[in-house]
Amino acid sequence: MINFSIKLIKKQFVLVFLLMLLCTSVLSIENKIVLKIENEIITNIDIYNEVNYLKALNNNLNNLDTDKILTIGKTSLIRQKIKEIEISKHNIKKISDDYLESIVKTIYTKISLNSKEEFINYLANFDIKISTIEKKLSHEAQWNQLIYNKFYEKLKINEDQIKSDINLNKYTSNSYLLNEIVYSANQSSEAKKIYKKIKQSIANDGFENTAALYSTSQSSKNGGNLGWINESSINKKILENILNLKIGEYTSPMLIPGGFLIIKLKDKKEIEKKIDFEKELNLRIRSLQNQQLNQYSNIFFNKIKKDILINEK
Repeated sequence: MINFSIKLIKKQFVLVFLLMLLCTSVLSIENKIVLKIENEIITNIDIYNEVNYLKALNNNLNNLDTDKILTIGKTSLIRQKIKEIEISKHNIKKISDDYLESIVKTIYTKISLNSKEEFINYLANFDIKISTIEKKLSHEAQWNQLIYNKFYEKLKINEDQIKSDINLNKYTSNSYLLNEIVYSANQSSEAKKIYKKIKQSIANDGFENTAALYSTSQSSKNGGNLGWINESSINKKILENILNLKIGEYTSPMLIPGGFLIIKLKDKKEIEKKIDFEKELNLRIRSLQNQQLNQYSNIFFNKIKKDILINEK
């Protein structure tokens, strides 16, 4: 009985020792530098954490294979680092705590959570701290401020047309639940190749996961989700394409400044409302401004990316 116990203890010791060696090996691999962007580095741990962050925002990613998920994580981090490098070149103020709280609230309400406390508990399931999320959101807000400063004067808003549209649709209108994929290409042949890959990916992995894989828009982090948008706040050319869709279908690529746009119609509803004219006017102006600023953001990002040195280890 004693000999049996001793043998069992020895076996357990050997097993624990091997597990320790394995864990050490795994940790050494995870700490390896895989990318260098200018003087900024990205490690396997960074990619692992980014994947967890993206999964927290978009549970559909769990349906993808490991290689695709890692590609999404790496691409997301590259975009983040490039933006951080550009922000450091400009005198962009840190955002206020109140504004940061409002952005955090927007994020957790999109994934059907009711409070920041719920969000913190939810993030714990993905081994993510709220401070990590807040840092990412702060940098993204600073990037948005940079884009606003650079391109605000170029925005084109026809206020008279907006007022006319409000008067024509005072009581009822349609609202659309939309997802988007934005991509860029230098030549028409390249655009066709990318679209072919996107169509195949949509067929295999779904629209939301394809947005995470291929879209260059900020919405890619949550599967291209744009939420519910009133028809009055949608560009007329884009709206014309959406009107032809059945629920679950997506448009052909539409040419926009800086690239191409694909829109998926997830749902549609008619809404009745009593309109506060000034509030509705400001809402529509802000929505159209945001659409144009997002386009300028993609154009500017693609421009600065060309001058960034990216080395894979």
